Amino acid sequence: MKVHVPQKSPYPVDVEAGKSYYWCACGQSKTQPFCDCAHKDTGFAPVKYDATESKTVYFCGCKHSENKPLCDGAHSTL
Repeated sequence: MKVHVPQKSPYPVDVEAGKSYYWCACGQSKTQPFCDCAHKDTGFAPVKYDATESKTVYFCGCKHSENKPLCDGAHSTL
């Protein structure tokens, strides 16, 4: 199955130190950028992100980043 591109820009998220986040890799989640288990039977799995400090991070919205789950600017080439 081909990955769905929910948006061609990153999702800014204020993360909390010590908390884990599960980034949607398939693009089908209704709770972007996070997984809601919509990937069932797609061959995709969520990517875990462990926040080591409280700050704003930019989760990939196009699902094409080479630095998953974070944005690397790949959306600018789509």
